[in-house]
Amino acid sequence: MPFALLSVSDKSNIIEFAQKLIAKNYKILSSGGTFKCLQEAGVEATEVGQYTGFEQIMGGRVKTLHPKVHGGILGRRDVDQEVMAKHEIECIDLVCVNLYPFKATIEKPDATYEMAIENIDIGGPAMIRAAAKNHKWVSVVVDPTDYDNVIDTMNDAGEVEFATKQRLAQKAFAHTAEYDARIQAYLLNEVEAEKETLPETLNLLADKIQDLRYGENSHQKAAFYKDSQAPKGTIAGAELVQGKPMSYNNIADADAALACVRELAGTGCVIVKHANPCGAATGSSLLEAYEKAYATDPTAAFGGIIAFNKPLDLETTQTILDRQFVEVILAPAISDDAVQVLTKKPNLRVLITGELEASAATAMTIKSVSGGFLVQEDDVPSLLAEEVKFEVVTERQPTEKELEDLKFAWTLVKYVKSNAIVFAKDGSSTGIGAGQMSRVFAAQIAQQKAGIEGLSLENTVVASDAFFPFRDGVDAVVAAGATAIVQPGGSVRDEEVIAAANEAGVAMVFTGNRHFRH
Repeated sequence: MPFALLSVSDKSNIIEFAQKLIAKNYKILSSGGTFKCLQEAGVEATEVGQYTGFEQIMGGRVKTLHPKVHGGILGRRDVDQEVMAKHEIECIDLVCVNLYPFKATIEKPDATYEMAIENIDIGGPAMIRAAAKNHKWVSVVVDPTDYDNVIDTMNDAGEVEFATKQRLAQKAFAHTAEYDARIQAYLLNEVEAEKETLPETLNLLADKIQDLRYGENSHQKAAFYKDSQAPKGTIAGAELVQGKPMSYNNIADADAALACVRELAGTGCVIVKHANPCGAATGSSLLEAYEKAYATDPTAAFGGIIAFNKPLDLETTQTILDRQFVEVILAPAISDDAVQVLTKKPNLRVLITGELEASAATAMTIKSVSGGFLVQEDDVPSLLAEEVKFEVVTERQPTEKELEDLKFAWTLVKYVKSNAIVFAKDGSSTGIGAGQMSRVFAAQIAQQKAGIEGLSLENTVVASDAFFPFRDGVDAVVAAGATAIVQPGGSVRDEEVIAAANEAGVAMVFTGNRHFRH
């Protein structure tokens, strides 16, 4: 008779699975809470301690770590029969194990370090890995959703087909790898000396949220994964309350909009198209912020993503729907009457993010390259980091109003693709030049777009994501109407650039840090 070892933390459908295994002439070996669960349900099973002749010790820490268990799992049926017979080791043909709930434990509000450590499973991963290694002979099951498939692929002798064993083994190693990665990530976060460093080994730990229809283009397969440690107020944690499923491009654009709007001081709106802000503003109300953001580039705003950092109200919602086609609207919350209006556009995707905090920004940025990954700390919030200082380097000081607009522009330019130039006035973008090979061209494009939309750049401020390598960039923005400039500084020609600003009588501020966004 074949032998099955059942020892699970997640006991979903385990009784039914055991009954079906018995119907296939399996004998059941079990331990701990699983044995008790089967016993109470009247399922015939042998307890591990009874089988090994060694009772569990150390509060259950040691119970399955025994040669009669691991020998039964690892024994090669064509090589090890003699040694197995000598030591009275039964062949274990199926191992059904899933692990202590480490993730659920550390997510509890009252979780302590001691609780986390105690919920690190040792015997479970050992049995899973042993069975997965010996999958030529042993079936290993770590997921209750596989129970029916395992039974369905068994022949009359209770043997599972090899292709299924291979698939189950792969899934088992993925299960233990994920488990170990969660522990490693937790411990890394707990070690003070390691918190500010990038780990020697990077374990990418993410759970699939959904398969997507396609990627950036229709011929590319794609899926959306959630970081296992994702904080609240992120795209991965947002709730889609209506509309069609989010596409790959929707998610990327919505994330760019959310990242930017969370940093705006006061009531803010950001409109994104192709991962670039095409308009952003703050206002005394949500409607005012939207109106000002939309005015920057109504053409690009068509079919864009609109993000707010305050709960969406009815008036703003109605104005958007009356004025433009929009792919996605996202906000921390939405009023009930606004929800009713939005339902009239059933295809419109609406995301509720929950409360937005600057600290919820991604801690690490990962970019794939051929053969590897580039990993960096996330670009710090523009004006929230203490080390970001505004140093006036020109003869003229910026006015109080200019300084406020400079701060707004500096926050926004961080989210515009390099090379990036942002003109702003009265807490609103007035011209945006993105993704150009020349900073002068970026300025010219921003000016051209403002002209097309009938926006004046007179008495605006300008933010540049990196330093001006020559004075021609300063000359261009001043000619367009700028009276104050914020930039990182650090060019070998800073003196030339500052002299150009002084000649024009404009104020210039250095921040000491740049905001490249490739």
